[in-house]
Amino acid sequence: MKFKMVHENYNVSNLEESLTFYEKALGLKEKRRKNGEGFIIVYIGNEESDFELELTWLEEHPQKYNLGECEFHLAFQTENHEAAHRLHEEMGCICYENPKMGIYFIQDPDGYWLEVVPKR
Repeated sequence: MKFKMVHENYNVSNLEESLTFYEKALGLKEKRRKNGEGFIIVYIGNEESDFELELTWLEEHPQKYNLGECEFHLAFQTENHEAAHRLHEEMGCICYENPKMGIYFIQDPDGYWLEVVPKR
């Protein structure tokens, strides 16, 4: 039996702010949207992969979510690590760097950590 990963979900407190962040920081654009009673789900992605990030906004939860110790993350690989680092530095979203490993992490508006790794 085989399984294919298709998406990961992040609940967000401000959908428009999150969509703006993910497009600017990682080039992820809206692929489709589901509007329901009290919720909106937006799937974002790019042409590099068919994997999607599902952003869920709940009307009854406008505050940021408690992410605990944030001991989880989603990783993104880039061919131009230096340019990506400059962009994220300008955006002020770098939250941790490990120069020895050649990686760094950015943080989205809700506090989710996203790892940025160079193509090796």
